[in-house]
Amino acid sequence: MVLHATPYSGACLHFLDGLSWSLVFPCYWLLDQLLASCVATSLEKRRRSRDPCSFLTLCVLVSAPLYLLLLLASLPLALLGFVIWAPLQAVRQPYLYTHRRHNKHQAEQGQAGPGGVGLGEWRPQGRSFCFCSANVCLLPDSLARFNNLSDTHRRAREVGKRIRNGASRPQIKIYIDSPTNTSISAASFSSLATGFRRTSSLDHRPDQTHTTNGPADPETEPLTECPIHPSGAADCPVHPSAGEQGTSECPLHPDGGDTTADCGQDHHDCPVHGDVAQTKPSSDCPLHASAVQISISAPEPEPEEKEAETGNHRPGEQAGGDTGSMTASRESLARYHGGDGGVGICSNNTLSHVPRTSIFKRPGRKRRHGDETFDHDISAFFPANLDFLALQEVFDHGSTTRLRHQLHRYFPYVLSDVGRYGWKGCCSRFKFLNSGLMLASHYPILDARFECYPNGRGEDALAAKGALFAKVHVGTSHQEQRVVGYLTCTHLHAIEGDASVRCEQLDLLLQWGAQFRQSSSRPAEGEKVPEDLVAFDVVLGDLNFDNCSSEDKLEQQHALFTQYKDPCRLGPGEDKPWALGTLLDPGGLYDDEVSSPESLQKVMENEDARKEYLVFPPSKSQCPGSSQKGRKIPLKGNGRRIDYMLYSDEGLQPDWKLEIEEFSFVTQLAGLTDHLSVAMRLAVSTGEEEP
Repeated sequence: MVLHATPYSGACLHFLDGLSWSLVFPCYWLLDQLLASCVATSLEKRRRSRDPCSFLTLCVLVSAPLYLLLLLASLPLALLGFVIWAPLQAVRQPYLYTHRRHNKHQAEQGQAGPGGVGLGEWRPQGRSFCFCSANVCLLPDSLARFNNLSDTHRRAREVGKRIRNGASRPQIKIYIDSPTNTSISAASFSSLATGFRRTSSLDHRPDQTHTTNGPADPETEPLTECPIHPSGAADCPVHPSAGEQGTSECPLHPDGGDTTADCGQDHHDCPVHGDVAQTKPSSDCPLHASAVQISISAPEPEPEEKEAETGNHRPGEQAGGDTGSMTASRESLARYHGGDGGVGICSNNTLSHVPRTSIFKRPGRKRRHGDETFDHDISAFFPANLDFLALQEVFDHGSTTRLRHQLHRYFPYVLSDVGRYGWKGCCSRFKFLNSGLMLASHYPILDARFECYPNGRGEDALAAKGALFAKVHVGTSHQEQRVVGYLTCTHLHAIEGDASVRCEQLDLLLQWGAQFRQSSSRPAEGEKVPEDLVAFDVVLGDLNFDNCSSEDKLEQQHALFTQYKDPCRLGPGEDKPWALGTLLDPGGLYDDEVSSPESLQKVMENEDARKEYLVFPPSKSQCPGSSQKGRKIPLKGNGRRIDYMLYSDEGLQPDWKLEIEEFSFVTQLAGLTDHLSVAMRLAVSTGEEEP
């Protein structure tokens, strides 16, 4: 199937669309600003309350009548533009596919994926993939204010920056040379829990150690320099100064315990307690090259100039903003804080040096619960080396463009502007907004399809909510068979009490998904190609129901959960103890306690504190309109978890298996949206041994 790189098939239609939008836009913008001036966020109310005669209040009183007059004057032009624009929507494509042209360096690297493996390679033993889903609430500014959010265009640019800054962090991988050295996997990994985190067991064991500066010398040399910090670093946690040799803050022996269990010898062979001038490598110490190889990988820095994309853009649009971000920026990810004497390496495979108090201290909480087979945590940053990103509520057109430009600095392939406007097909009512879906991928997209839900009700029917299906190419087997994956991004009906509507939409989701997989796997007429190998089938999105509310029992028992697995779910009506609600209370978005990714992370890790900032299922003894702040009624569960990541192992090869490696609730979009993001790393194992 041919992907739609432009919204219209002809230049004439492009011109008419641009003309109509230029006539409609002034009226649209003025109406948006007029309504926005009537709805203030809690942050704006707080600022005005400090000074009732402030300049901000005066601006609102003056601008509102001015907006109204200009709006009335622009109505005739808007009506003419609407008459031209509305019929064009019948032939408009349901999505816009754009991809970034690879530069010369990326072409020489074989278009390497985020894990450092070429997109055309498929490891015999399998591979792991990282998925993320986020509801970013990029509505027109006047509508976003009903969720206590404002300045949609600024938020769109900042959302893109934070996502790519978090996902493009450097990644550390530790490789064990000797399979008989069990001390690494047993004692050493437990004592290094705050310093290093083991990545996928399927990660390829390199022939030589790789760094960001290229391959190292193939001959192993004695370790004379810290593998993390250069020589002379004053705050290096591995090679401290001579005056600190006896410190008990050793990353290997934090409790001052027996060092022989970890290093195999006495303190003189420990990389922290030993002689700094020691050059003889220890055969057992987990930080010496003869026992462990450390690979630090990071993407190449992006150019500052505007990046070339294929696709259609309106005149005057350009990449917005610089590559830095005031919050959770690349600089803050690289800054090391030596407080508490801890190792400055975060627990999610990266060198993101953030305050130890906000990342490492998790009192009374284990990363695994009971017999759980995968890691789960609350992270202040998006996972490093993110492969696929699904976004919901990207409704505003200008915000879509700004967000797409930012994401293209990390993701080569993006599906945006998804959905329908006007009257089209199943959309029985006029659609003022599209679906709000966006999908970004590090792997080439082979096929895509959008379907609109026909049963929307109320104000929800004004948006073309639906499901976006995509087929991605993740590798090629030795038998020249394509290895593919299927992604589904969706946003269900939002109005409470309409359980039957959401169940009908879930039925359609399963039906459309099966049809898409069948049609996309069918070769063209007369073409003989090997059958595709399916690596994964994942559903991402905001389903607008949770697994603990009594009002959502119908959705909780839907057949979707028999075909797809939910890593956070024990059964209908019961989540796993560590599962966290993803819907934030809009009233507290600007409180100092949750205003930054790190502070929101600390609040979410505290069982009592998060009750003040998450939305919980309503209690029968509580008035629905009452505030959440200071409530004393016992709350059920850990909040309303309405953002889902589901996966299916049906349709895979007989010997292939899917396993969850880690699941994260991400707080990096604090202050920018009223949802927590969710991320999942999925390992695909083929059952083969590496040659």
